Amino acid sequence: MNIGFITLGCDKNTVDSERYLAQLADHGARHTTELERADVIVINTCGFIDAAKQESIDAIVEAGRLKRLGNCRTLVAVGCMVERHKAELAAELPEVDLFLGASEMDRLVPALRERGVLQDPVWREADHPGVRLYTGDVPHVRYLKISEGCDHGCAFCAIPLMRGTHRSFALDDVVREAQVLELQGAREINLVAQDLAHFGRDRRDGTGLPELLEALVDATSIPWIRMLYVYSAGITTRLLDLMARERRIVPYLDIPIQHGSDAVLARMRRPERADTIRACVARLRDAVPDVAVRTTCIVGFPGETDDDFQQLCDLLEEVRFDRVGAFTYSAQEGTRAAALADDVPASLKLERLDRLTDIQRAVGAERAERYVGRTVPAIVDRAAAPGERAEGRLWWQADDIDGVTYLEGDATPGSIIECVVESVETDDDFTARVARVTVPAGSASAARPRALPVLSGIAQGSYGR
Repeated sequence: MNIGFITLGCDKNTVDSERYLAQLADHGARHTTELERADVIVINTCGFIDAAKQESIDAIVEAGRLKRLGNCRTLVAVGCMVERHKAELAAELPEVDLFLGASEMDRLVPALRERGVLQDPVWREADHPGVRLYTGDVPHVRYLKISEGCDHGCAFCAIPLMRGTHRSFALDDVVREAQVLELQGAREINLVAQDLAHFGRDRRDGTGLPELLEALVDATSIPWIRMLYVYSAGITTRLLDLMARERRIVPYLDIPIQHGSDAVLARMRRPERADTIRACVARLRDAVPDVAVRTTCIVGFPGETDDDFQQLCDLLEEVRFDRVGAFTYSAQEGTRAAALADDVPASLKLERLDRLTDIQRAVGAERAERYVGRTVPAIVDRAAAPGERAEGRLWWQADDIDGVTYLEGDATPGSIIECVVESVETDDDFTARVARVTVPAGSASAARPRALPVLSGIAQGSYGR
């Protein structure tokens, strides 16, 4: 049985899809990227903002067309948007055979077996190398979800309604999954959660994000460990000391601030204020030289005045984040903000978004220039095709969101190299010349004894600190 998967939304959805596929492979399913050949098509939906919902609906409609015209016998929609809008979707999209929300992940295999789609469990070594079945084209870059759900009460966000309250996974389970990912070829793992800093709080066993990072460094040989999505309140002295000391932890953080006006932050029910944001970033940069700091912002939140927006722009120009992801506000059913009058016209939201983007483009270009001429580490993602250059990423370039670096010289995918930055091609992309390989692709030495099955250390990269 061939199964096609369409994954929309965040990296956490990517992890969920890989787990779905691993479970399905145990029952004889074979993943295909050619949806017209698929017997079953699964859409893993996103419901974060209106644009994401529309993208999910469009994908379902297109899959329904393939069901009418092709081999597909069963169409399934899963994930966050389904969690919130199952009844409405079922009424409007009769071509979908099965709807499962984000909280019903364990029901996919039983439901397909009940429909006679899946075989009895089998072990297919070639198709199912571990707990997750990778389907991308850069197998050495993987995502590791360390918790589920969220306890933050942000007024604009529906994630707690879709994913539930925060639940940390057991530290040993996370480490074991990282070890499996390394056996599958991972050279960079990206830790993801709604807020990484909340890891361990609910388990009350004395473990937190620093303890998890130390365990991952000790129990794996993965040369790059990157953190995404850490709220400013969770950036503790211990975490900063660990980032400064351990070179395998990439000096990169995504700290979502959402706004720069205290009045808007209060209406958003955000814990930060402009002064605490300034202080947090300053402390981070003081403790971890050359750290790359990314953030996200919302423009056009209810009640946002011209002065509020100017305060956001002023903060961005002052703090000078390396990257900023920005989007316009859209009310989400069931959130506190949905009860507020959406009083910023759509045209003004777009105008403000354009202005913010221009400001950050200038800031980002200036910050990028400081790297030209420096020798810095990079991970190689793609070999050079005929007539093209190899591609990699420098430490301030997270996978898929922060641009790429075009490499001149021999570069093997999965290797860690040192390269000389030669120019800035765009705000996000660079060109660099390979200087030397510091960690060859696929290198690892014999295992060290521990309670968990582990791999031993390899040469560590340097971030020029």
